[in-house]
Amino acid sequence: MKVSEILQVKGNILYTVTPETLLADAVNTMSEKDIGSLVVMEYGDLVGMLTFREVIKVLHANGGALGAGTVRKHMDEAPITVTPETEVNEVRRMMLEKHARYLPVMDAKTLLGVISFYDVARAVLEAQSFENRMLKAYIRDWPAEQAAED
Repeated sequence: MKVSEILQVKGNILYTVTPETLLADAVNTMSEKDIGSLVVMEYGDLVGMLTFREVIKVLHANGGALGAGTVRKHMDEAPITVTPETEVNEVRRMMLEKHARYLPVMDAKTLLGVISFYDVARAVLEAQSFENRMLKAYIRDWPAEQAAED
């Protein structure tokens, strides 16, 4: 399974902010949309990611307050990216090794979407469930004469 298949199932809703967006506004968007990450775009290019991890770090550093800073000050400026052709097993490895819960999907310089740890887990579970159903159907429909020979 490839990243492109996960994006097809997930859909193409994508939330972005600019680096100059106030952090408080970005957090409000994340809360209102019930999302864990925002893609940071500047002049049409991906320049970073803001996830709940960065927000928690700010809250910790400021004694529970967000402060008046912008997204640029707190975003991850070098997020790990994948392509539509990246295999899901590679994505799982990258997410586990780098502790990344959200990965932007890039086709050259074009942002296609973001996949989350949840999206990957759901896709793998659905693929395994489908495979299990197919195997059970195959076993259930096993030809009687073949079963006697085996």
